[in-house]
Amino acid sequence: MTETRTFDVEGGNRKLAAAKASIAASALLAVAKLAAGVWSGSLALLSEAGHAFVDTGATVITFYALREAQKPADAEHHYGHGKYEALAALVETGLLFGLAIIVVGEAIRRLGEGHSVEIDAGWPAYGVLIGSICVDFVRSRQLSVIAREERSDALAADAIHFASDLVSSVLALAGVAAAHYGFPQGDALASFGVAAFIAIAGYRLGRRTIDTLLDAAPRELAPQIEQAILDVPGVMTLDSLRLRSAGAEVIGEATVGVARTLRVEQAARIKEAVSSAILAAAPHARVTITADPLALDDETMVERIMLVAARRHIIAHHVLAQQIGERLAIGLDIELDGAMPMGRAHAIATDFESAIRDEFGADVEIETHIEPLAPHVLIGRDAPEEMSGEIAAALDRYSELVGYIANIHDVRVRETAGGLVVNYHCAVDAAVPVETMHAAVDELERRVRADYPEILRIVGHAEPEDH
Repeated sequence: MTETRTFDVEGGNRKLAAAKASIAASALLAVAKLAAGVWSGSLALLSEAGHAFVDTGATVITFYALREAQKPADAEHHYGHGKYEALAALVETGLLFGLAIIVVGEAIRRLGEGHSVEIDAGWPAYGVLIGSICVDFVRSRQLSVIAREERSDALAADAIHFASDLVSSVLALAGVAAAHYGFPQGDALASFGVAAFIAIAGYRLGRRTIDTLLDAAPRELAPQIEQAILDVPGVMTLDSLRLRSAGAEVIGEATVGVARTLRVEQAARIKEAVSSAILAAAPHARVTITADPLALDDETMVERIMLVAARRHIIAHHVLAQQIGERLAIGLDIELDGAMPMGRAHAIATDFESAIRDEFGADVEIETHIEPLAPHVLIGRDAPEEMSGEIAAALDRYSELVGYIANIHDVRVRETAGGLVVNYHCAVDAAVPVETMHAAVDELERRVRADYPEILRIVGHAEPEDH
């Protein structure tokens, strides 16, 4: 059973708006840092400008990835387009590592030049860096909140970018200040710190992205969903649980074990309860539930036989099982269409017997007695009052002889094409065992039918005397 979820238009628009704001902020900061870096000659500031331009390109990629990820599932993408976000995050990871390598290389070159590089650390450099720190702080907080609420890998990547920008801007500010106070190597050394934070951001982003692209199970969510499934009444086992991230959603399959004695409707209700429990634990999860029937330790022999019959849509009754030494002997009646050719009926009975052996063992002794299946609907009418009265009197008379049965009432006699059908209610002591009651009702039926052979069927409904 799959929980169907509609596309969240409001959430999608919110993510697109956040991506557009990120593009504007990144582009503005990149231009400002580049201008200040060229004016001052600070490698740390130029490195920050390069980082900002990479961020601008990354946020553009993020915007288009988010727009594609909003598209619903189609004939070629059965699970939707959510992984566009992970793909965009992977591209951003590569850009981050590339930039880190470039910054390290330039820092090494400048350190080799010693004091030959002049840095003019004036107010533009300080102003741009301080402004960048403020913008990075605000944007990283906003994007983190939206990414967490909308479960967006692409926006999470942007949040990491702005957070790393904040730290690297602080380092760049320290490098510019060091150069201003007579230690120009401080700018290059600060660039190493900038490169390190860029690489760390790339590693964190890359690890999460690769997990998504490789269909890794969500580490924190999987145990929560597993426990939610096992807590559902009727779930005996959790045989398998497979989860993977797809954009803002988690998609997966779960196989649960339920008692095989349950009716189809009961099993369906358990599956619905499992789906509801999963959605309560993880509203963004879409998990397909499969229920496998399991044998219970306390199943009776009759229950097991009836289950085999139910799977083949065979009506079985009068089950009699005997233990002959170490061998089990089973005899029972099955009802098949009375117009069915004997050859086909025997084949059905043989298949049923084979299924019984599969259930109890190959050495079980099994015989089936084939009976004609009564028509589901007989056209009837009330019998004449005289006939009904006679049969009611016979039921009263013989009930006294049989014993255990009293207060014959609500007698109805109908005429059908197959014969008379008699229905009645009677009272039985509440302490009498079912076996005794059934034997008495059968004996009463036998005696009445001996007097009225035209009776096709007598159905007696026994009630406790205090009913």
